[in-house]
Amino acid sequence: MENEIRRESIAELEKRLRHISGAIKQNGRKILNNYPITSPQFIALQWLIEEGNLTIGELSQKNGLAFSTTTDLVDRMEKNNLVKRIKDENDRRVVRIHVLNKGRNIIKEVIHKRQDFLGDVLENFSPSQVGELSELLKNLQKQMKIINDK
Repeated sequence: MENEIRRESIAELEKRLRHISGAIKQNGRKILNNYPITSPQFIALQWLIEEGNLTIGELSQKNGLAFSTTTDLVDRMEKNNLVKRIKDENDRRVVRIHVLNKGRNIIKEVIHKRQDFLGDVLENFSPSQVGELSELLKNLQKQMKIINDK
C-alpha cells in the first residue's frame, strides 16, 4: 500500500515538473523571439558563460548534441558575433569557444526577462514559501546530479 502511494506521488511530481518545465520553455521561446538567437544557441551560450571557455566536444556533451551539430551551432554563433574561437594557451591544438560581449548581453537580458516572468508567477507566494521552494528545488537538483553522475 505504501509503495502505491509513493508511486502515485512520484507520478504526480513528475507530471507537475514536466508541466512547469514546459511552461518555462514556452515563455523562454516567446522571449527569444525578440533576440537574434535560437533556443539551442541560448542553451549553448548559458553553458559557456557558466563553465567558461569550452571546447566543441565539451559543449556537445553539455548540450547532449552531436559534435557536428554543435560545430554548426558554433559556426552560426560566431558568424553573428556571439562567440569567438580561441586557441588554448596551454595546448595550441585545442580550440575553445569564448563568449563575446554581444552574447553575454543577450543572455543577461533574456535571463532578466525570464526572472521577471518567474517573479510574476511567484507574486502570491509568501517569502517563506519562496525560500522553502528554493531549498527543496536545490535539494532535488543536488540529488539528480548525484544519481546522474553514477
